[in-house]
Amino acid sequence: MRFREDVTRFLETAPRPAGLHDYGPTPSHGDVRAGRDWQATLAEHGYACLHWPAEHGGPDASVADQAAFAEECARAGVPRQLSMVGPDLVGPVLMRFGTPAQQQRHLARIRDGRDLWCQLFSEPGAGSDLAAVATRAVERPDGSWQVRGQKVWTSAADSADLGILLARSGGPGPGGLSAFVVPMRSPGVTVRPLRQMDGESKFNEVFLDDVVLGADQVIGTPGAGWAVAKATLGRERLSLGANAVGMFESIVELETAAAAHGRLDDALRDQIVEAWIRVWLMRVTWERAIEEGTDPSGSTFSVLKLLTSETYRDIADLGIAALGPAALEEEQPLVKRMLVGHAQTILGGTSEIQRTILAERILGLPRAPR
Repeated sequence: MRFREDVTRFLETAPRPAGLHDYGPTPSHGDVRAGRDWQATLAEHGYACLHWPAEHGGPDASVADQAAFAEECARAGVPRQLSMVGPDLVGPVLMRFGTPAQQQRHLARIRDGRDLWCQLFSEPGAGSDLAAVATRAVERPDGSWQVRGQKVWTSAADSADLGILLARSGGPGPGGLSAFVVPMRSPGVTVRPLRQMDGESKFNEVFLDDVVLGADQVIGTPGAGWAVAKATLGRERLSLGANAVGMFESIVELETAAAAHGRLDDALRDQIVEAWIRVWLMRVTWERAIEEGTDPSGSTFSVLKLLTSETYRDIADLGIAALGPAALEEEQPLVKRMLVGHAQTILGGTSEIQRTILAERILGLPRAPR
C-alpha cells in the first residue's frame, strides 16, 4: 500500500516531457523523444525496470508492486516505460543468456532510455508459429554472421536503436534457431513503416539484406534461439490489470456517446452493464493471480490474456452500437478504439493459441493433431 501511495505522489509531481501521453507498450515515431525523457526521469527516481535485480541496477520490486505501478501509470495517463521490449524482454534475456560484456554494454542504456529496442521475431510466413522462422543466419569463416530475410509487424523498428533477432542458423524446427543483437542502422537493414487503419504506423516491415553481425552479437550460444524466444514471452502480462483502467474509461465514453446520439436504449444499456461486469471480473482475476505470486510467463496467465483481449474487442464493438452512423466520422474519439479492438486478439499471442494452451496445459486435454 505504501508503494502505491509513493507512486501516486511521484506521478502527481514528476515533470512531464512535452507531448507525453499513455501511448501503450510501444511508442510511435512521434512519441520517442518524450518517451526517452520520461524513461530517464523514471530511472532517476528509481521507478525504471522495477523487476530488475539490484545487481543490474533495478529495485527488484515484487510482482504486486510492479502491477501497482502499471495500474497507477494508466490512471495518470502516462506510459510505465519507454517501451516494453527493452526493459521487459531484452533486459531479462541478457541477464540470463548474455555475456558479461553484453550486459555491461546494453543494460544501463535500456534502463535510462538511451537505447530503444525492437523485436525482430514475426515474419510473413511465421507470425504465431515462431518455429517456422525462415530468416537465415550463416556463420562465416571469421566467426561473424551474415543474415538475410524479412520481418514484419515489428513495433518501433523505424525508431529503434537495436533489435533482438530470431533467425535460422541450423536445420528446421526450434533447434535450428539462434538469437542476435542487431544494430538497426547496420548496412543492409531497411525499415518500411506500415500505415494502420487507425492512422498510426507503429508496425514496420524490416528487410535484412546480407547484414553482417559480429560473433559477440549472438545471444547465448548458436542454436539457443528457441530458449531465448520463450524467455521473452509473458512478461508484458504483468500489466494486464492496468488495461482495466482504460476499459472503464471506454465504457463511460461509449455510454456518453450513445446518450448524445439518442441510441442508449435498454438493450444497449444491458450490454454496457455486462461489459462493466466483465472488466471487474478481469481485474479481480488479475489481482488474485498477482497475490498468489503466479508466474506471469506460466500457462495460467493465458486465462487473463484471453479474457483481456476479448473483452477489449467486445467493448470496441459496442462503440459501433453507441455511435451508429456517426462511427463513419474519423474524428470520433471512440473510432480509434473500435478500429484497433480486434487487433488485441492477435497481438501478444492469438486467442486461438491461448485456448490451445489452456486446453493442453491446464485442462490436460489431448494435444491437437500437428
